[in-house]
Amino acid sequence: MLFRSLGFERAGQPADALPERGCALDVAVRHAARAKFVEPGAVRACDGEQLIERDGVDARLGDVEARADLIFVHPFFHGKGLDVHRFFLLKNGIEWEMEGYGWEKPVIFRNARPQYRGFAGITGMQLFDWYRSNRFCGRCGKPMVPDHKERMVHCECCGNMVYPKICLGVIVAVTNENKVLLTKYAQTPGRTANYAMIAGLTELGETQEETVQREVMEEVGLKVKNIRYYKSQPWSFSSTLLCGFFCEVGGDTEITLDTEELSVGEWFDRDNIPVEDDGVSLSREMIGVFKTGGEKKFS
Repeated sequence: MLFRSLGFERAGQPADALPERGCALDVAVRHAARAKFVEPGAVRACDGEQLIERDGVDARLGDVEARADLIFVHPFFHGKGLDVHRFFLLKNGIEWEMEGYGWEKPVIFRNARPQYRGFAGITGMQLFDWYRSNRFCGRCGKPMVPDHKERMVHCECCGNMVYPKICLGVIVAVTNENKVLLTKYAQTPGRTANYAMIAGLTELGETQEETVQREVMEEVGLKVKNIRYYKSQPWSFSSTLLCGFFCEVGGDTEITLDTEELSVGEWFDRDNIPVEDDGVSLSREMIGVFKTGGEKKFS
């Protein structure tokens, strides 16, 4: 992941201090106000409907993906005045070094500050992966063409249309009066297992409430009741839209752990929860809500 113009800070370090590291993905996400490229054409940000100018030709949003080497990521709103910040990613990456830039692994976006720029970066990576995985039609094998009106690619030969991949998933806070269930994933090389809530993806033909019941039963062997929706969060690291739910244990509280998925499953008193809201993940936010008794608002 190549970046620098986003002006990230990480662990108190300015962007200038970040080390250069290799990364398999060659996608650059840049703030529109600084988007100037020499090759293959000059690009600059504009106001209103006129989104960019390339080689002296005005291009509106619907034309960007067909006529420029940039892909519009998303308008992100920031600050008290909800200022709009537009971001772009390069279609084909870059093959040359750029002064002041360094290679980083995508995980850096998780703790990047300011957060809205990190969110733009990881959203750009999600789009890059989707475009890269849908260059050719899965039905007839012909090249796919970006649509001019919406975020979609289509096949001009057979008419197949493909929209961005968004998987539905759940984050589940299972409570037992003043206790909450926290788990850790099974240990994998290079991955630190931290306390989190039960999570899983929604299957075909399944409601999200049914996903909550199934995932809790599969991972810790518990029945649940009084399932209440909390909020959602896009999680571009896995192309997932996460939906958070609070629920109550519905019977026996003894945990039967699925050791292929999890290494730990424990009940924690409200006052003894070992993790804090990190301001990043929905799971940590829900833990913070429970610590302050906020889940009662969703009863």
